[in-house]
Amino acid sequence: MSVLVFVESTNGSFKKSAFEAVSYGARIAAQIGTEAHAVALENIPDDMLKSLGEYGASKVCSIKNDSLKNFDANVFASVINDIAAKLSATIVIFSMSYSGKAIAPVLAAKMNAGMVPGAIDLPKWEGSEMKVNKNVFSGKAIATYALHSEKKIICLTPNTVAAEKTENKSSVESIDVTVPVSKITVKEVVKAGGKISLTDADIVVSAGRGMKGPENWGMIEEMANILGAATACSRPVADIHWRPHEEHVGQTGLTVRPNLYIAIGISGAIQHLAGVNGSKVIVVINKDPEAPFFKAADYGIVGDAFEVVPKLNEAFKKFKSAV
Repeated sequence: MSVLVFVESTNGSFKKSAFEAVSYGARIAAQIGTEAHAVALENIPDDMLKSLGEYGASKVCSIKNDSLKNFDANVFASVINDIAAKLSATIVIFSMSYSGKAIAPVLAAKMNAGMVPGAIDLPKWEGSEMKVNKNVFSGKAIATYALHSEKKIICLTPNTVAAEKTENKSSVESIDVTVPVSKITVKEVVKAGGKISLTDADIVVSAGRGMKGPENWGMIEEMANILGAATACSRPVADIHWRPHEEHVGQTGLTVRPNLYIAIGISGAIQHLAGVNGSKVIVVINKDPEAPFFKAADYGIVGDAFEVVPKLNEAFKKFKSAV
């Protein structure tokens, strides 16, 4: 019996969520007196794979196969299923990313496993029954899922459980598995360059219709560049094509959980709050003192964004130059 963690990577580097998932899996393994193993399906150098040991993985399984170059949830699920069988893994951990959300349900069907999508903390045990909490109703309530199945799959919500370093060391082991032939033909892969991923960002600078037009977004992008932040927007802004849809956060867009979320010219409708209320600190800038967002804010500035933001940018520049 062991815990298996799928570690997601991009261009040969692990995402922050991968370290969180490994740390989470290691703590679950400690709860039940077993080991946590990690599996990477991208060609990653061994020294980088060994770094997963610092977060609690006792063994890292490396699968280097050109057939896994392009993502296919069915193929990835088959490979992980084989590895889980070889390692006698009864619990499999994913990050609640696009890849995790695609692979986990397929794997659950293959393993006949119970599954919790979007766990927010460590599970509790009552005998062999695992109880896991997750947010429901757009984050307004918490539901407790009880898993009775022998095999279990958990998708961990990013930024809810911190990645904790340990004194542990790991070994890297290559495993031979049969990789099914993908039924998907990839014609082209277009990647966004030069941007910080919204779901991985520690700081997010977001703006709404209060910016009055796309031509005024320069000050928002300047703030993001100064702070090393990702940029985001409200749904109306994306719908009228002021900003690309991949920047839309909210109930029908991306969910973000940064350490700092700065909302500029956004009223704070419940649909938007559903995608950002997991942020550790929320700062709101709005000239309307009655804007609903102020009720959810840790800090608020009542003022015109066109006056406040340039002053903040200058202050940030001075602070950074003095450090």
